[in-house]
Amino acid sequence: MSRIGKSIIEIPANVTVTEKDGLVTVKGPKGELTQQLEEGITLKQEDGILTLDRPSESKSHKALHGLYRALINNMVLGTSEGWTKKLELVGVGYRASNQGNRLDLALGFSHGIVMDLPKEIVLETLSEKGKNPIITLTSFDKQLLGMVAAKIRSFRKPEPYKGKGVRFVGEIVRRKAGKSA
Repeated sequence: MSRIGKSIIEIPANVTVTEKDGLVTVKGPKGELTQQLEEGITLKQEDGILTLDRPSESKSHKALHGLYRALINNMVLGTSEGWTKKLELVGVGYRASNQGNRLDLALGFSHGIVMDLPKEIVLETLSEKGKNPIITLTSFDKQLLGMVAAKIRSFRKPEPYKGKGVRFVGEIVRRKAGKSA
C-alpha cells in the first residue's frame, strides 16, 4: 500500500542523520530537528541513502511507514535548503509591516493585529505601490511554518464575493456571482 515509504531519502553531504532509541535527529546548516519514531519502524543508513523498514504488512504499519518517510524527508530538505511560504493581502487598506519577528497587520478591523512569530521563522514583508502586500515566511521546520502561515491566513480568510482577505500566493479563490439584478 505505501509506495512512499519504500522510496529512498538521499542525504546531502552537509546533513547528518542519527537515530538512538527511536529518536531521529537531523542536523544541517539551517538548523536541527528531531522526530520520535513509532515502535517497529527501523532506519537504515548507508552511502548517503536512508531507507525505512516496517515490521509487518498490517494497515497501521503501512500507513506509519509512509508517514515517517515523508516527515524525515521534510526534515532533511528543511535543514539543508529550508522552506518558504508567501502570503498575499488582497483588499483596500490591507497592510503588513514587521519589526524583527513581530508582524503588524491592518486587515480592515477597528484595531491592528500584532503577532509575535517563533524565533525559527524568518519574516519579511514587501509593500510596493499598486501591488498587494506580500508576507514571506522562511524556516527549516515545515510543520511549524505551515501552522504559522495558516494562523496568519485565519485572521481574514479570502471571501468568495470580492476575493478580499489573506491568501497564499498562487491560491485560487472560488468566486460567487452575488445578487442578480
